[in-house]
Amino acid sequence: MVEDEIPQPAADPYSPGDRVRVYVGHGDPDTQYYGLVCEVLEVLSDDLHAETGRQLGAYSYRLQSTEQGKELQLTFRHWDLIPEEVEL
Repeated sequence: MVEDEIPQPAADPYSPGDRVRVYVGHGDPDTQYYGLVCEVLEVLSDDLHAETGRQLGAYSYRLQSTEQGKELQLTFRHWDLIPEEVEL
């Protein structure tokens, strides 16, 4: 990856079983999860996309850490996740 290139989320919603990497900004309260590789357990949807105008904004995900095997206690929005194979 080029140094000043910003990793992008997948163009389509993730599915259960997909492996993703948490990519949140340094000012985000959940930065402790930055770079963590997880498996998608469940796909949730709501109507946030109606407010944001971003279709993928409707999706959030319940995740399990692949390293610890534990479910995370919070959900992440689509734009906070990138495919696992994208290097940081």
